[in-house]
Amino acid sequence: MGKTSIARSIAEAMGRKFFRFSVGGMRDEAEIKGHRRTYIGSMPGKIISALRITKERDCVILLDEIDKLSIGIQGDPASALLEVLDPEQNKNFRDHYLDLPFDISNVFFIATANTLDSISRILLDRMEIINLSGYITDEKVQIFQKYLWKKVLYKNGVTPYGIEFDKKAIVALIDSYSRESGVRGLEKVTDKLVRKIAIKIVRKESFPKIIQEKDLETFLGVPKFTDERMVRASVPGTALGLAWTSVGGATLLIEALFVKGKGGILLTGMLGKTMEESSNIALSYIKNLLYKEELFNNRMIHLHVPDGATPKDGPSAGITMASAILSLALNTKVKSGFGMTGELTLTGEVLAIGGLREKIVAAKRVGIHKIIYPKDNLQHLQEIPDYVKRECIFSGESLRGSRFIIV
Repeated sequence: MGKTSIARSIAEAMGRKFFRFSVGGMRDEAEIKGHRRTYIGSMPGKIISALRITKERDCVILLDEIDKLSIGIQGDPASALLEVLDPEQNKNFRDHYLDLPFDISNVFFIATANTLDSISRILLDRMEIINLSGYITDEKVQIFQKYLWKKVLYKNGVTPYGIEFDKKAIVALIDSYSRESGVRGLEKVTDKLVRKIAIKIVRKESFPKIIQEKDLETFLGVPKFTDERMVRASVPGTALGLAWTSVGGATLLIEALFVKGKGGILLTGMLGKTMEESSNIALSYIKNLLYKEELFNNRMIHLHVPDGATPKDGPSAGITMASAILSLALNTKVKSGFGMTGELTLTGEVLAIGGLREKIVAAKRVGIHKIIYPKDNLQHLQEIPDYVKRECIFSGESLRGSRFIIV
């Protein structure tokens, strides 16, 4: 999503020099605070080195991939960063190599991460968190036309040949070959396509001056992503949820089936502890809603989320699980064209969730334009740009009276 590019642009806008270093996989706190001079090959840490290289005390320093810090036998780099990022302490930052207090309070620190789950809570308290949303297809098309295509042509030395890309082909390239929240994968497949054109140029073979949608399969092979299979709740016991991952939004089909057993619920699909608890809450709520014990006494509900090799967790699938179980119990399909997200409680309330924008984008990508979301997320919905919400119908309600989603 261009986090590093944004950090570089911030430095340019502030008129300051920029220094980036990756802390991903870092295990030694000496990388941050330096080595003591008694060691052979000792040197200052990255912070002092950045100031030495930029020759400024108010530069912009980017701590890239801070969520991938590790703890090793040499110490905990995350703990070493506490002094660096705390404005009350970094006025007297002490590098082990210099062994003198040094004021780094004028340095503007920016950190990037793909997920907050692996970052220490104490470290997060020292930072202001800004969430960057993924790009929708329209935004990616603009990025491709104004920047990416020219960059790839120049990189491969084929700019003088005036090759152009049809807009329909751009959309197909985005949706069928590089489905992601950012544009890194899009750049890779575009690079691959242009390299094959470059080979044709060298061999003096004919090549299309305007890349059409039909040309994509010739250069890139069969599409990696077709229209997401099974995204429709087509039979009783299925419902479509919306999920938020570290790489953007995704659709989450949930399937429910009665199997022989003594009641309870069986889960498959690599579901985490939180989703397991959500499924039990959903089952208890539906049992109480229907008040038909005979439906559940001698049968177990098997709940499955496809794409079983991918771990899944989080509370926001509660409403979807409840809808799938209710659909199964009533032997009635869920209304077509609905995607839903929300954490369910035992009393039928649907609590607020995160990543609403990404989930809306994921729904639109597969042709879902009716979205059920927690009413507590109304303020977040209002903050989402209109062009993202275009053509969508939103329903912010609690699950009480949830039969409205059943035909």
